[in-house]
Parts: sequence; structure tokens; C-alpha cells
Amino acid sequence: MKKWDLIATATFGLEAVVARELRNLGYQDLEVENSRVLFKGSAADICRTNLWLRSADRVLIRMGEFKALSFEELFEKTKALPWEELLTEDAEFPVQGKSIKSKLFSVPDCQAIVKKAIVERLKQKYKREWFEETGPRYRLEVGILRDIVTLTVDTSGQGLHKRGYRQLANQAPLKETLASALVALSYWNTGRYLIDPFCGSGTILIEAAMQGLNIAPGLNRAFDAEAWPQISKDIWEKAKSEARAATKNVDFRLIGYDIDEQVLSIARHNAQLAGVGEYIDFHRRPFSEFSTKTKYGCIISNPPYGERMGERRDAQSLYREMGKRFKELDTWSIYILTADEEFEKLYGRRASKKRKLYNGRIKVDYYQYYGPRPPS
Repeated sequence: MKKWDLIATATFGLEAVVARELRNLGYQDLEVENSRVLFKGSAADICRTNLWLRSADRVLIRMGEFKALSFEELFEKTKALPWEELLTEDAEFPVQGKSIKSKLFSVPDCQAIVKKAIVERLKQKYKREWFEETGPRYRLEVGILRDIVTLTVDTSGQGLHKRGYRQLANQAPLKETLASALVALSYWNTGRYLIDPFCGSGTILIEAAMQGLNIAPGLNRAFDAEAWPQISKDIWEKAKSEARAATKNVDFRLIGYDIDEQVLSIARHNAQLAGVGEYIDFHRRPFSEFSTKTKYGCIISNPPYGERMGERRDAQSLYREMGKRFKELDTWSIYILTADEEFEKLYGRRASKKRKLYNGRIKVDYYQYYGPRPPS
């Protein structure tokens, strides 16, 4: 079976999390780079990684990588690649592009040249002058960074954060892939309590429940590569059947609080769609009433950032209150995602560890306060 050069793309800061997920799935010989993890895999591996990767953005096939300083060089090196091994005679193949710090800086020109080069290659294979592009979709990207061209084909289609359960969301939802990474970077497991005191539409808790139950995040959605003749329906069905069989039967409870009942209704709806509604209790409760009698547990939360000036003052006041209330939870592990660079000062305590991440285009930090290990 043919092995492809595959790329699991990742938001900056999550590359190590994605690499760990791949290793847990059995993949070795990984190359971890900025915003991507490279590995080799077959058609079955394309199915498996799309279904199982929780923190990656997409799974791409890398068709080629080379240096190009001129449009002629871009054309010839693109044309030299074996596009006929992947693109069918009726393939729809739109070309997107990006160029950073490169001599070939005109993205529209680069896209047009790559498209033309591929068409010329396919003409030689299929012995025709015109392609209708009415068949399966293969989304191509020409990415140029410091004159190095990477040509990829997207197997995922919609980003992998589109799990299918979040049909409703609040105004500033946390991406599912980032929420899953926050849980993976914590000490939470199904034997410990988990509370999100600012749960919003419930994404962190839903992702935690899916991890706890070992539910493959891609089971309830479709992928572009499902329509490709190179990957048979039998291969896809086998991967999905194995994923369904891997679901665990575990008993645990997660708790989400928020002040907005309408948002909590969305959270309950999302949790039901994700198949984890019975594992999460959502309650309307202001943070001023937060309390717990449980000795050990985890708090993972993405509280309001307060991007505007008035809101920022409110958010900073909230961080001070969090520091006072959480001070009593000295046996808990607490994880807070925020864009406020003064968080530690406002909270009143330096984090055990801080990790720089991005929530969309907002630079954020993940402040991790480690509690002691619970007794066995």
C-alpha cells in the first residue's frame, strides 16, 4: 500500500500536543516543526488520523517541497510531481496560496502557475486538453516560506475543529481543538473532578468528556477524502467501526457554571449532540457563589478576557477574585487561559508553568497551577 508524506497542521504552541496524539496512535519517526508535524502514512492512516486527532487543524498530503526563486522554476518543479497518482481525470482542484518572506510574493500569480503546471501534467496522463472538474474535490495549497515551496492536498475539508456537535455557540467560542489541548495539557483524568466556572457553551467540558470516554472526535462528520477513489469506502468504514468499538464505558461527572442561562442552554444542547450530555452538569451560578467541598480536582477555564477597556477592568477584577477564592483550593490543579499578561500579578501567585498559545488571532497564555497528586 502506498505511503504518503502526511502533515498534521497545528496552531502555534500545540505542535507537541499533536505529536503526542500521533505517538499514542502508534506513529513514529515524527518531524515536529512550527505549526506542523510530519509523518508517513497509507490511505488507512489518512482515515484514522482524521477521525482521531483532537488538537490538529487538518491532515494534509505533502506532494512536494522545493526551492523556487522564479515563476518558471515554480512551474517546472510543480509539473514534475506525480499529480496523476492522486488527481482523477474529473477532479475538482482549487488552489489556495500564501507567501511569507519570499521572492515569489504574488499569491494570485503563484496559484495560477501551480494550477497551470498541474493541468499540463494531467494532459500528459489523460491525453485531453480540457478538464471539467466535476468530480471529487482535492483542495490544494501552495505555501511559500523563505523561498521554500510546499505543495499540499487537504484530506480533511473543513477544519478538524468542526466536530459536528457545535451547531449553536456563544459569540466568542473556544475552538474545539484548542479546548481539547487544554485538557490534554492538564492533570485531569476520569478519576478526578473537573469544573469549569466560566463554561460558556461548554466546549472544554465536552472535549474532556470525549477524551474520558475515548470518543473519536471525527466520528460525526465528513471529510473531503471520503469521496476520493484512492481510499475505498471499505477502508473508511473499517476505520469508523474501529473508532466506535474503542469507546469506553466510564463513570465520571463534570461540572460547568455560567451566569448566562441562555448560554447554558446552548451548552446542554451541544453536549447532547456530542453524546456526552449525561456526564456533564451545567448550572447557572455567578462566580461570587463558587465553592466546592471536594478535596482533589481540576479547574480548567477560559474566563472573559475583556478586550475593550471597560471590560478589561472588569476582567482584571475577576482575576483578583479568582486568586482569593482559588487560594483555598491548595490541593486542586488549576488551569486558566487568558490574554492578560498581568494575570499572575492580579491572581496573586506565579504559575507552576506557563505556555504561550493562540486563541484564533489573539495571543494568550495558559497558566498552569499544579496541585499535589491525590492519594491512591
